[in-house]
Amino acid sequence: MYLRRNMLGLAGAALVLPMAGLAFASSKRSASGWALDASGAANSNLQALIDEAARNDMPLYLPAGTYEASNLVLPDNARIFGVSGASRILHRGSVNSAKGARRIELSGIVIEGSGGMSGEVNSGLLQLTGIANVQIDNCEIRQSGKHGLRLERCGGRIERSRISGAAQAGIFAVDSTGIAITGNTVADCGNGGILVHRWEKGEDGTAVTGNRVRRIRANDGGTGQNGNGINVFRAGGVMVADNQIADCAFSAVRANSGDNVQITGNQCLRSGETAIYAEFDFQGAVLSGNLVDGAANGISIANFNEGGRLATIIGNIVRNLRRDGPYEPEVGFGIGIAAEADTTISGNVVEDAPLFAMQLGWGPYLRNLVVTGNVLRKAPVGCAVSVAQGSGTAVITDNVFQEITEGAVLGFEWEKKVSGDLTQAGSEQYPHLTIERNRSS
Repeated sequence: MYLRRNMLGLAGAALVLPMAGLAFASSKRSASGWALDASGAANSNLQALIDEAARNDMPLYLPAGTYEASNLVLPDNARIFGVSGASRILHRGSVNSAKGARRIELSGIVIEGSGGMSGEVNSGLLQLTGIANVQIDNCEIRQSGKHGLRLERCGGRIERSRISGAAQAGIFAVDSTGIAITGNTVADCGNGGILVHRWEKGEDGTAVTGNRVRRIRANDGGTGQNGNGINVFRAGGVMVADNQIADCAFSAVRANSGDNVQITGNQCLRSGETAIYAEFDFQGAVLSGNLVDGAANGISIANFNEGGRLATIIGNIVRNLRRDGPYEPEVGFGIGIAAEADTTISGNVVEDAPLFAMQLGWGPYLRNLVVTGNVLRKAPVGCAVSVAQGSGTAVITDNVFQEITEGAVLGFEWEKKVSGDLTQAGSEQYPHLTIERNRSS
């Protein structure tokens, strides 16, 4: 019995308080070593059990049942494991780590909020700070009055866990030191799904892969600060790959001021605003192999005026966009792909964009765009390209336009259309544009 317990869960860490039972805990020997069994531990000595297990380099086993806990502190080397889905902690306040711990592990535990966080200094139901190696596996964190899981200055892995019902974000990782967030389900949160932030712009290295993010609201409003499935802010070197993201109030993936971000292979369904965003002060973004279905806008590389530049948008599918969104935009919703500076847009398919299949530049904010080998179908305008004073080079070649009602390539000065279809005639008056070998049908 105990051999199986140890083999399945020798890595688990935490925080627990049984509601009822015997007034003792016992050490059990197994083939794997010693494990401290919390069966029947009294409420008053739970913290002592956590400390004892960590001090003696032993995991703490939490049997199936419902437990009550409040304001526990996890020391360095705290590890707890339970019966997946059955070891339930009903928690009041925040679960904290001892700052600067080397390793904390938690496995097979349900942590459920029971209120009482509104006045707390800490902002996560489970809050870990300055931990070199966090290992959270196959856990559930639900109904937090603030964030579900909050990590600051942590490394390690968060995997195969389920976070739901947080008033703020499901997972909030700030100033991480190379953390992996993989294979989790995050759902029904008030203001965000998975947040990867830094207090100041810098290298981060977080990998967000293979997660399912669903039904993320924007209860606190705004124009993109809230309501995102995966949000990268000021964090560089972040990978967002192979996630399934649906029904977010704003973006499925939103990268703001993060250099060298890769957004690849994600499925983004029914986003309320722009499905995939790289915006503001960033340099370097790779957006490839994503599927966007049902958003207000598809993919946007924006804010060259703030330094946003240097990207590739390759091999994405964007379809079934709509004109309505969560606020009144400058131009309008219903744009498939938009970019402004130092960007290649190649091999994409855009279908059913009710405004523009592509928007290339905005006023003078256009420089070095190469748009080639794309298929653009069912839109009023194929490419709306800036011809405003000060706009720079754009090369638009070898694209296929089908069922484009107003024109394949039209010149715009800001929001005003000022030309006919430049694939047919008139492109010579705009020497910053090269428009060749496109086909319309």
